[in-house]
Amino acid sequence: MKPEGALTVTRRSSGAAAPPDAEGARRARRRWALAFVLGWLAQVGLRVWLASGQTIPVATPDESGYLFAARVLTGGPDADMSYGTVYRAGYPLLLLPAFWADDPVTVYRGALVINALISAAMLPLAFLLLRRLSVAARPAYLFAHAAALLPGVLFYSLFVLTDAILPVVVVGWLLLAHAWLAAPRDPARDGGGRGPAVRLALCGTGASLLVGFAYASHSRGAVLLVVHGVVLLAGALLRRRSWRATILAGAAAAAAVLAGALLNRLVVLPHLYPAGDNDLGGNLVERLTTADGWGWTASLATGQVWYQAVATGGVAAVGLAAAAYAVVRRDVAVPVRVLALAVLATVAGIALATSAALPVEYRVGNYVYGRYLACVTPVLFMAGVAVLLRVPRRTLAAAAAAAAVTAVAAAGVVQWYAGDLLSDYTFTIYDFPETSFLTWDWDSFHLWRATLAGLGILAAGTAAVLLPRHGPPVLAALLAAVALATTVTAVDRIARPLVAEQTAETDLRGSVDLRGRGTIAVDWNVPWTTRLSQYYWAWWSDGTLFDSRWTPPPQDADMIVLNWPGGVPAADSWPGGAPSGWEIVDSRRTPRGNWVAWARG
Repeated sequence: MKPEGALTVTRRSSGAAAPPDAEGARRARRRWALAFVLGWLAQVGLRVWLASGQTIPVATPDESGYLFAARVLTGGPDADMSYGTVYRAGYPLLLLPAFWADDPVTVYRGALVINALISAAMLPLAFLLLRRLSVAARPAYLFAHAAALLPGVLFYSLFVLTDAILPVVVVGWLLLAHAWLAAPRDPARDGGGRGPAVRLALCGTGASLLVGFAYASHSRGAVLLVVHGVVLLAGALLRRRSWRATILAGAAAAAAVLAGALLNRLVVLPHLYPAGDNDLGGNLVERLTTADGWGWTASLATGQVWYQAVATGGVAAVGLAAAAYAVVRRDVAVPVRVLALAVLATVAGIALATSAALPVEYRVGNYVYGRYLACVTPVLFMAGVAVLLRVPRRTLAAAAAAAAVTAVAAAGVVQWYAGDLLSDYTFTIYDFPETSFLTWDWDSFHLWRATLAGLGILAAGTAAVLLPRHGPPVLAALLAAVALATTVTAVDRIARPLVAEQTAETDLRGSVDLRGRGTIAVDWNVPWTTRLSQYYWAWWSDGTLFDSRWTPPPQDADMIVLNWPGGVPAADSWPGGAPSGWEIVDSRRTPRGNWVAWARG
C-alpha cells in the first residue's frame, strides 16, 4: 500500500514482481549504495573539473560579497561595499573550511570544492523526490542524474553563489516537509514505540532549519519561510499534525531565522556596509503599491517563468502545469495538494518579489532572467519527468500542449512589455547560459528562437517517451545531454573568458607586495567590478572606500587605487598632485574603466 501522501497517477503499463529473498535484497541494497556513492563522486568530480579554470570572482558583486562575508566571519579584514546589496551570512558559513589557506585564489577554489560537495547531493535528493512521485527506481536514478546536471544546478555551482546550494536546500525542504505532513496522524501508535514520533519531530525540525538557513543566506529565503509557515499551519488546521508538533517545528524555524538575523546585523552589516546598503525594500514597496509598479512586476515575473520553461526543454512547464492540476484535483492526497500549492506559491512569490525589488538596470536580464527561480526549477523538472513517464498517451499530449501554451503565452507577455528593449538594452552574457546555447548566439538575445528551440526539445522528449521499452532511458539521455552540453559550452564561452578578462584588467600581484599592505583605499569612481576585484587581490588588506571628487585620498592607507580620467597622464590621476613618498605601482586602461594604483615608496 502506498503512503497516504504519495502522488498517484495512472500507469501506461503494470506488472507485479515477485519479492526478492533476503540475500537478494541485501545484494540489491549494496548495489544501490555503490551506485549512489559512485554517482555522487562523479557529480563532484565533474563540478571540480568544470571549475578548474576559475581563479577570480566574475559574478560580481555577488561572489565578492559572499567571499568577503566569509572572510569577516573568520575575523579577517573588512571590505567596504556600502550602498550595495547585502550578502547574508548563511551561505558564507559553509565556506569557512576553505579559509585554512590565506591566498585568495586557494580560498576561492576551496569554496568551489565545497560547492561541488553540496551541489552533488542533488543526485540522491532528486532520486528520493522522484520515488515519492512514484517513478520506478531505475529510471528515477537516471533522471536524478539529469536533474543534477541542469544548468541551474550545475553551472551556478561553479561560482561562489547561493545558487550553488539553494536548489539542494529547496529539494531537501520539500522532502522533509512531505515526510512531516504525510506521516500517520498518530505515528507512535501506528508504528509502535517512540521511533516514528522522533522521526516525525526530526523531519519537522529539519525542514524548519533548512528554511531558516535559506532565509539567512538570501532574500529568496524569506519567501520560502512564509510558505513553510503556511504549510505548518495547514498541517495543524487540517489535523494532519498536532499543535504540539507544529509549534515545535515553528520554534526551530524561528530560532534559525533569529540566529541568521543576528549574525547579519552584528557581523556582516558593520564590517561590509558601514555607510548602509541599497534600498531594495523601498523598490518593493513602491512597485507593489502602484499600477505601473505592478505592470513591471508581473511582466518581469512572467519572464522568469518563461526562462525556466524554455531552459529545461519545456519539462519544468509540464511540472508547473502538473502542480496546478494536483491542487484542484480532489482525488489527490491532501499532503500532495498542500505541497503542490506550496511549490506554486514559492514560484510566484520568488518571481514577484525579486521582480518588484529589482532596480532598472537597462539590461535584457531585467525582463527575462533565470537565476532567481533556479532554486525551484529541479522540483518542477522532476514533477514534469514524473508526468512524462507515467501518464497515458492522451494525457501526455495534453500535458505537452499545456507546457507549450505556457511557454508561448509567457513569451508573448515578455514581447508585449519589453518589446525593442530586448535588443536595445545591454546583453549580459552571464545572464543567459541556457538561451544562448539554444539559439547558439552569445552576443544577443532571441526570445522566439529560444522558445521554439525549447519546445523542439519538448517535442523530441515526448516522442522519446513513446518508444517501446527504451523510452525513459532515451528521454533521460536527451535531457542530460542537452543540460551537460549547455554547461560545458557556457564554461567555454562565458566563464573562462570572463576570468581571463577580469584577471588581465585588475590583477596587480606582479606589481606590488600586497601582503605588506594593511589597508587599501579605492576610489568610488573606479568601476565597481574593478573595485571589488582590487579588494579580492589585496586579500590581507582592509578595503575602504572614498570619493575622489569630494574627498582627498586617505593618506593613512597603504595603497590607493584612483580613477584615471582619459587623456590625463597616470601621474596626474592624484587630485592636486601626489604627496611626497607616494609612487605609482600599476595602472591600466580597460574597457570597463581606467585606474592607477599608488603605494608608499
